[in-house]
Amino acid sequence: MPEPFVAYLRVYEPLSSIDSPLREHLAAVVEQGALKPSVAPTREQDRWLRTQVTAPPRLLPGESADGAAEPPADVLTLDPGSVPSGPAATVGPGPLVCPLDLRGRSAAALVGFLGAAEVPLRSAVLALPVEKAKNQASAVVSELAESAVHVLSSTWTVPLPWFVLVDPVEREVETGDAGRRVCWRVAMADARRRVARAHAVARDSIGDGGPTKILRETGRWLERFHPHSAVELDYGGLVQMMSEADVDADTSAEDVHAIVDAMEAGDTVEVGERYEALRDFWSEFAARERYN
Repeated sequence: MPEPFVAYLRVYEPLSSIDSPLREHLAAVVEQGALKPSVAPTREQDRWLRTQVTAPPRLLPGESADGAAEPPADVLTLDPGSVPSGPAATVGPGPLVCPLDLRGRSAAALVGFLGAAEVPLRSAVLALPVEKAKNQASAVVSELAESAVHVLSSTWTVPLPWFVLVDPVEREVETGDAGRRVCWRVAMADARRRVARAHAVARDSIGDGGPTKILRETGRWLERFHPHSAVELDYGGLVQMMSEADVDADTSAEDVHAIVDAMEAGDTVEVGERYEALRDFWSEFAARERYN
């Protein structure tokens, strides 16, 4: 089975910065064996499917039969030494941890699905009555106001504003038995600085909607984590749709940074040319969502 066609923006916090008793629990999970990012997507998919075949079925992964939250079972880790950082940025101490936060993320996705899907589809995919499922998922989403999930995800494409967080030249392309992986890592301080600048430029250039709103929301999300954390942009399962030539031709991060610079300089021609290049590159992959 292929990985889900999903890209990820993850935050890894210093384990020492997390409050007890969650810190002790995460330390025990790490000691037993943290997940690798390459297997996280299929792990998430498997855990979701298992909630639907348990007896009685559970609405969300990461919760008990009575709907109570369970401690995170899956954690990714990162060595601070693997994170490029600017002179004013600090990362660590290690280990850096990223709980997958499946319960909260699944609840948010379910609320979105229930709001958009047709009634027959909603009824077909849920073991619980639709209104009961919606109320339970909405209650979990409300709990997120007091914290923040460590992972954002996007199906079939990468939101272009995410690229402002990274340094284009720091892209990593990994190959091996598990397949190809494309990712960037960045110190939290550098990510916050870049997104704040891009938000200010976009707001002055195109107003508060569209990409500017995404930049504002992304900046607010980053502010909820420890300042010595790391951020990772990972193409995840999207690389399954990409040939080696596609990966070599991908200049998305360079193009997005160039657009921000051109907006600041008032160079509308450069903005248009770079945006057209991005649209041409990603339109092929976006079309596959329509086919599916």
